[in-house]
Amino acid sequence: MGELGVSGLLARLGGPARSVWAKHDRDGGGWLPLWRHLEDCAAVAGLLWDEWVPASVRGLIAGALPGGEADARALVVWLAGVHDIGKATPAFACQVDELAEVMRDQGLVMRSAAAMGPDRRLAPHGLAGQVLLGEWLEERHGWAAGRTGPFTVAVGGHHGVPPEHGQIKALYEHEELLRTPGPGGRVWRAVQGELLDACAERFGVGERLGGWGAVRLPQPVQVLLTAVVIVSDWIASNPDLFPYVPDAASCGEEDRLAAAWRGLDLPEPWQAQEPPAAVQELFAARFDLPGGARVRPVQEAAVELAREMDRPGLMVIEAPMGEGKTEAALAVAEVFATRSGAGGVFFALPTMATGNAMFPRLLDWLERLPGVRGERRSVHLAHSKAALNEDFVDLMARGGRVAAVGVDEEAGVSGRVADGRRRAGADLVAHAWLRGRKKAMLASFVAGTIDQLLFAGLKSRHLALRHLAVAGKVVVIDEAHAYDTYMSVYLDRVLSWLGAYRVPVVVLSATLPAGRRRELVAAYAGTPPEPAAGELPADDAEPDTCAYPLLTAVAPGGAPVVRRPQASGRGTAVEVERFDDGLEVLADRLEAELADGGCVLVVRNTVRRVLETARVLRERFGDGDVTVAHSAFVDVDRAEKDADLLRRFGPPGRASGRPGRRHIVVASQVAEQSLDVDFDLLVSDLCPVDLLLQRMGRLHRHQRGDGQCERPQRLRQARCLLTGTDWTTDVPAPVRGSLAVYGRYPLLRSAAVLLPHLHSQVQRPVRLPADISTLVQGAYGVAPVGPPGWKAAVEEARLQFEEYRGDQAERAAVFRLGDVGRAGRPLFGWVAAGVGDADDSRTGRAQVRDSRESLEVVVVQRRSDGSLATLPWLKPDRRGRQRGGLELPQDQVPTPLAARTAASCGLRLPLQFSYAQTMDRAIAELEQLYVPAWQGKHSPWLADQLILALDEDCQTQLAGFSLHYSPLDGLEAVRADGAGTR
Repeated sequence: MGELGVSGLLARLGGPARSVWAKHDRDGGGWLPLWRHLEDCAAVAGLLWDEWVPASVRGLIAGALPGGEADARALVVWLAGVHDIGKATPAFACQVDELAEVMRDQGLVMRSAAAMGPDRRLAPHGLAGQVLLGEWLEERHGWAAGRTGPFTVAVGGHHGVPPEHGQIKALYEHEELLRTPGPGGRVWRAVQGELLDACAERFGVGERLGGWGAVRLPQPVQVLLTAVVIVSDWIASNPDLFPYVPDAASCGEEDRLAAAWRGLDLPEPWQAQEPPAAVQELFAARFDLPGGARVRPVQEAAVELAREMDRPGLMVIEAPMGEGKTEAALAVAEVFATRSGAGGVFFALPTMATGNAMFPRLLDWLERLPGVRGERRSVHLAHSKAALNEDFVDLMARGGRVAAVGVDEEAGVSGRVADGRRRAGADLVAHAWLRGRKKAMLASFVAGTIDQLLFAGLKSRHLALRHLAVAGKVVVIDEAHAYDTYMSVYLDRVLSWLGAYRVPVVVLSATLPAGRRRELVAAYAGTPPEPAAGELPADDAEPDTCAYPLLTAVAPGGAPVVRRPQASGRGTAVEVERFDDGLEVLADRLEAELADGGCVLVVRNTVRRVLETARVLRERFGDGDVTVAHSAFVDVDRAEKDADLLRRFGPPGRASGRPGRRHIVVASQVAEQSLDVDFDLLVSDLCPVDLLLQRMGRLHRHQRGDGQCERPQRLRQARCLLTGTDWTTDVPAPVRGSLAVYGRYPLLRSAAVLLPHLHSQVQRPVRLPADISTLVQGAYGVAPVGPPGWKAAVEEARLQFEEYRGDQAERAAVFRLGDVGRAGRPLFGWVAAGVGDADDSRTGRAQVRDSRESLEVVVVQRRSDGSLATLPWLKPDRRGRQRGGLELPQDQVPTPLAARTAASCGLRLPLQFSYAQTMDRAIAELEQLYVPAWQGKHSPWLADQLILALDEDCQTQLAGFSLHYSPLDGLEAVRADGAGTR
C-alpha cells in the first residue's frame, strides 16, 4: 500500500496537466482531478492483484509476459493508471463549463460542447484513451503499430465494449476531438504525453515497455486485463469510497486508499489446501456419510483421476442417478483448485429450482472446507430470484454495509444467521459490493443457473467481467444432458474459452450420449471431436461406447483419456409395460395396484395433462390421496411443493411423513431433476429415453427393508407403465403435447430402443444402471433402430428434426461470441453486433435458451372491497412472521415484509401468453393495475412488476383466457374454446 505515496503523479505534473478533470458531481458540485482518479485506480488495481485476484488468473497473465508475476502486476497497475487518459481531450473536457474554463486558463484551448456538435460522440473517452496510448507507445517507445492494440484495448474497452475497427478509423479522421488544431494542439499533446510519461514512471513500467513491445498477448489475457481494469475503475469511481476531493493537500493518498479498502472490505479468494490423500477420509470429512458407508467406486475413481492428470482440465462424470455425482464433483473441484490456483467454485444447474436445491448443499460443503472454515468468503446464489431464497437472505444480512437495491429493506437489518452451526463455522457472506447482475458472479463460491455460464458466450456489454468471474474458479456443470442444441451452441463456445483460460471443469450426467460427450471434450480441448484414448471409433453401435459408469478427462490442448470404474453394486431391475392412455383405464389400474397401499409417481409431459390426470384420479381416490407438482405454481408454493415431496417421499431416515396407506403424485418434468424422492410405482408419458431413465431414477431409489419388504407386496418389483402414446398403430403415435415438447424423432427412437423391454411374451427388465448407456447411445446414435415397418416414419421424423436443430444452431450463432483468436490479435470488435446488456431476466434467458420470451407476473389477491393483499394461504416465514393475507396498500409503500412476500409469488404464465398478439394484449391489460406508490425506489421489490390480481375465488380474466389458481393445482388457463394450459 505504501509504494504509492503522496509524492505520486502530482509531483511529476505541471499546472496544465494538474488542471485536467475526471469526475464531477453535478448535484453537489464536487470534482476530482484526472491525476487523482488515475492514482486511485492504480492503487486499487494493485490491491486487487495482491489480495483478491485468484492465483490461477494471475498465473495466466504472468505466463504471457517475460518478467512473469512481477511484469503482470506492473502491467495491471499501469493499465489501470492510464485507463482514463482519454479524458485529457477536448471532446471530454468541454462537458462541464466551469471545469473546462479552469483548463482553458492553463492553455488547454477547446470549443464548447455545443460547438463541437454530434461529432463529439465519435470520441468516447475509452476509445480516445486507446488511441492516445497507442500513439504514445509508438512515438516514445518505438512499438510497431500492429503490436499496441492487445495492450491498449484494456483502455478502449474499460466501459464494457472494446472498440470496433470502424470506430477507431472514424476517430483518426477527427483529430480535433483529441487535441485542438493549431498552436493550441501542442499544449494538449504536451499534457497527454506528460501524463503518460508520469504514469509510466510512477507505476514502474518505463524500463519494461521496451520488452513488452515484442509480446503477443493472447486474447484470454487481454480479456482478463480489461476486466481487472473495469473492476478497479468501478471501485475507484465510487464516491463513498473515494470522495471527490480536488485539493491534493487535504488528504494523504495512503490514508485515502486505506480507508477505501477498509470500507470495501472484499473477502479474499479461496486458497485451496491439499485434501486428504485417502478418498474415504476426504469424503468423511466433507460430506454426511451414513454410518459405515463406503465411498462409491465412481467417486473414488474421479478423485484419483483428477490427481493423475498432468494438469487440471475437463472431467466428464457419467454415472447413475443417486451415485453421489455432486459429492464427487465437489471433491474433484477441491483437487483441481489446489493444483490450479482457482479461487472458488461455480456450480451451474438447469433451473432456478435446482439452483435453490443445490445452494444449501454448497453451504454445507463450504462449512467443512479447509481454507474456508473460519475465514471470510463470499458466496452467491446467481439467479434473478435469489433474494427470495431464505438461505441467501441469511447470508445477505451478513454481507456488509453497501445497500443492494431490492434487498436491504428486508435482509440487511436483521443480522440473523441460519443456525448456530453456521454461526460458529465459516464466515460466509453475500458481500454487498458483489451483488448485482454484473458483479454477482465475481463472488468466490456461486450456485446458479446454467444461463449465468452461457452468458459468457453471448456478445454483451461487460462480457469481460463474466469471463474474469469464471476464469478464477472451478466450474461444475450439472445435468449436462438437459441442454438442447440451441443452448449447446453457447455451451460449446464457452467451453472453448474455459479451455483457453485453463479453467478446470467438471461435467455431470447420468445419461449423456457418446456424440455429445465427444463434442464437449473437443470444445474444451480445442481439438476435433474424436474418441478418447481407449475408446473405440465413433460408431455408436460399438460396445465400448456404452461403457458405464464412465469418466473422461482432458487437459487443454491434450488428448482425452477414459476410466471405467465399477458400478457401486446398487441396482434396480425395472419392468416396463406399454399402457393405454385413457384416464379411466389408468384410474382402474392404480386402484388395483394400490389395493395394499403404496406411493405412485405419474409423470406427464405437459401441465395440461398433469391437471387432467389429477382431476380424474381425485374423483376416484379423493383429494387427500393425490398431489400435483409442476412448474405453474407461484415461486413460494413451488418451493413448498418441493419441500413437501422431500419430506414425504425422500430417503429413509430423512423423510418423516411417507404416507402409510396410499398416495399418488402427478407431476410434470419437475420430478426429473435434483429431487431425491422414492416411489413404489412409476407411470410415465413416453419421452426421450435419457429423460425416462431420469424418471426411473425416482423408482425404488432407496432400499426399504430386506428385498424391499417395507413396500407393499405387489409393488416390491419396480415397474414403469409407459403411456402417453397410442401403441396400437403401426408406428407409435405420441400424444400431441409430447410432440410439441420433444419432437417426433426423439420419441420414436426412444420407443424403438425400449422395444426389447416392452414385448409382453419375452419381457426383459431395464436394468439400472447396467442398461442406461446402451439405451442412451442407441437412442441418440445414427444406427437404424426399430422394426422395418417404422423406417419411413422414422426417416421423415429425422429430416424434420435435423432441420429444426439446424435452425436452432443458426439462430443461436447470431449473438454467439467468436472463438478464441490467435495470440496478438486485439479484441477490437469482440462483442460487435451484440445484444447490449445481458442479464438474468426473462429477456436475457431467452437469448441463451430456445424459448419464447415468457410473461412473468406477481400474483396477489383483490378483496371484495377492492384492496390488495398477499395470497391468503401462505405459511409463516422462518422467523414465524405471518405472510398470508398481508395488506398491500395502493396509496403508499407496502411494508418490507408484505412487499417481499408479494414478490415471492412470482409466476411465469403459460406458453399461450408468449405469442406476440396474446402477449401484447396481456401486457396492456396487466398494466391497467399500475400503482405509482410502488414504483422506482419506493418499493424495489414490486417496482416495474406486472401484477396479476385474482379475485377472492382465485380467478380472473386475461387476454381472452380464464385463469384459476389454487395452492393444490397451481395455475390453469382456459380459452373460450376450452383449450387448457400446456
